[in-house]
Amino acid sequence: MKNTFKNIDDYILLFPIKVQEKLLELRKAIHSQASDLEEYIGYQMPAFKYKGKPLVYFAGYKKHIGFYPGAEGIKNFEKDFEERNYKFSKGAVQFPIEEDIPLDLIHEIVTFRTQEIEQKKS
Repeated sequence: MKNTFKNIDDYILLFPIKVQEKLLELRKAIHSQASDLEEYIGYQMPAFKYKGKPLVYFAGYKKHIGFYPGAEGIKNFEKDFEERNYKFSKGAVQFPIEEDIPLDLIHEIVTFRTQEIEQKKS
């Protein structure tokens, strides 16, 4: 995918409506966790900073939504991913397009990441 987007809105518009809806739902869920998040494009993906530090990234694909909460964000939730049969690697987890976005899990991961950033600051 060529970098023809300047912000998250432009990025989301590159996808079919069904995927756009999932990406918007995910974006809203992330924003609901903290009021002072900064949106940006990082590694050609929508991304969020919390207190100036990278928080999470996400990306749309044909068959899944990739969610990138960093290595610790993945390691801490591996059991959850296994229980829900999500594919995951050291830095990413895949949420199938055909399934609902796991909002409960997103909230837990974003909370974990914000706490991780808070602890590193002190």
